[in-house]
Amino acid sequence: MFPKDFKYTEEHIWVKQEGDIAIIGITSFGSEEMGDIVFVELPEIGKEIEQISEFASVETKNSVKSLNLPIGGEIADVNQDVVDSPFLVNESPYEDGWLVKVNISDEKEIDDYQLNISTLRNLKKQKKDKFPADKDQYLTELIQSYTKR
Repeated sequence: MFPKDFKYTEEHIWVKQEGDIAIIGITSFGSEEMGDIVFVELPEIGKEIEQISEFASVETKNSVKSLNLPIGGEIADVNQDVVDSPFLVNESPYEDGWLVKVNISDEKEIDDYQLNISTLRNLKKQKKDKFPADKDQYLTELIQSYTKR
């Protein structure tokens, strides 16, 4: 379910390094928990974004989520297909549903946010076991708590 050569954050953002470029997207679990994605807003190519700063927003039928970039760098490319067809994030999160490509400014930042797959699976299970009735509110609070670290 989770590609082994990717790195993951606790906020369910994935990073795939290809040389000095990092491809960024939302994990399958993250997109499932958000629900059907109906709108994606991505930054402009060439924009410099600091680590843990907002780089995108994703809208579902019920909410809007801001996404934070796990590494700092310059936006090298954006996935226009996702902007035109947001459902790709849900249907193909690791292939067609990637969000941005970033010129890596500090490779150490990628390692700082790496979770191994077993940790990610445990986190997924914990979240499923602990979700209250208002799942969206819970996820929003959880993401905010991690971004404040």
